[in-house]
Amino acid sequence: MFVDELEIKLIAGSGGDGCTSFRREKYVPMGGPDGGNGGKGASIIFKVDKNLKTLIDLSYKKIIKADKGENGKGSSKYGKNALDIIIKVPAGTTVFNKDNNELIADLTEYDEEVVVVHGGRGGRGNKAFATHDNPAPKFSEKGEPGEELVVKLELKVLADVGLIGLPSVGKSTILSLISAAKPKIASYHFTTLSPNLGVVKLKNNKSFVIADLPGLIEGASVGVGLGHEFLKHAMRTKILAHVIDMGSSEGRNPIDDYQIIRSEIEKYSNLLKNKKEIIIANKMDLDSASKNLKEFKKTYPNLDIIEVSCMNNTGLDNLIEKLASILDSLPEVKLYDESDYKLYKFVENEPFTITRDSNIWIVKGKEIETLLKMTKFEEDEGTLRFARKFKGMGIEEALEKLGAKPGDEVQILDYMFTFKDDEYK
Repeated sequence: MFVDELEIKLIAGSGGDGCTSFRREKYVPMGGPDGGNGGKGASIIFKVDKNLKTLIDLSYKKIIKADKGENGKGSSKYGKNALDIIIKVPAGTTVFNKDNNELIADLTEYDEEVVVVHGGRGGRGNKAFATHDNPAPKFSEKGEPGEELVVKLELKVLADVGLIGLPSVGKSTILSLISAAKPKIASYHFTTLSPNLGVVKLKNNKSFVIADLPGLIEGASVGVGLGHEFLKHAMRTKILAHVIDMGSSEGRNPIDDYQIIRSEIEKYSNLLKNKKEIIIANKMDLDSASKNLKEFKKTYPNLDIIEVSCMNNTGLDNLIEKLASILDSLPEVKLYDESDYKLYKFVENEPFTITRDSNIWIVKGKEIETLLKMTKFEEDEGTLRFARKFKGMGIEEALEKLGAKPGDEVQILDYMFTFKDDEYK
């Protein structure tokens, strides 16, 4: 089964909690703080594996969740960092943020890798908060939550040459004759349902990769038939090798066939439209092929045309040499510029926002929300520290300007507290 698109929810590991602890030693009645920091949570990394050709292994996973870092311990013992999760993907995998369709990574090189979601840092133990003014803090932090993201993966096969054309024009047969690939070939009207890749070896020991791409039909650019399932796989190729049944074995006109395919390509993408193109005039052994080719050349005098007959095994060596010669003169294909990439990171234009819903003030913001998640409210000093940070960030002042009164309810995430509660002033 060939799988080339899927969505997965990624949850990086949270950091381990810091520890609140004090030295307890014989003859040391006033031992100082010795709570260790928590370990870092595991990140989730995508890495290219040259042995993979499809995303099928990931299609059974709806959620991938990484491990949390180990909690800190007393005696200044730090928690262990969690081991990162490495997800293997085939070369040609593109990673998008599903929520806004921003490009995160385009993985094309073997062993290339990218951190898609980062694990949270470990919470600090009370030893880390010791200062001259407060030498014995009685609080520590929870670990920072790991990043969460739903990603969309698209596989666009890596091939130097893409064989395109209507169904049953001989693309699969050509691939089988000039490479070691063994695509399914039938004598009846049949179209390939997934890309087949083959490596073409030259006499000078050079090689290139050729792909038999799923057959097109009219309307494919807007999703008719295989639609985008075909067209996206042609995006990485350097050459579009357009296979045409010049012998009209299916009763179609070769000129009409070419116009149908060109129309779909031009509608789909400017990048695809402007790729180098050659015409493979197949089935030249049939009686009507020479006449049809003459008319075709008259209509399209500027196209590179290679005549072949898979039945008679003629013209294929010339085809290989022609493709190799053109490939030597073409640059590498880049689907995306650097400006297209978006390093996934939470960025806010404002440090926080305040809205009101009924009688509740709702505060949102990355910094205050992270602080909330990392605060141990069961520890009084930790709660007081949160209140000081809340005020120091300007949230308290902003609430007052908006009309908040002592006793009003304030909500941050799922946590509710009373504004200017005397207990925490």
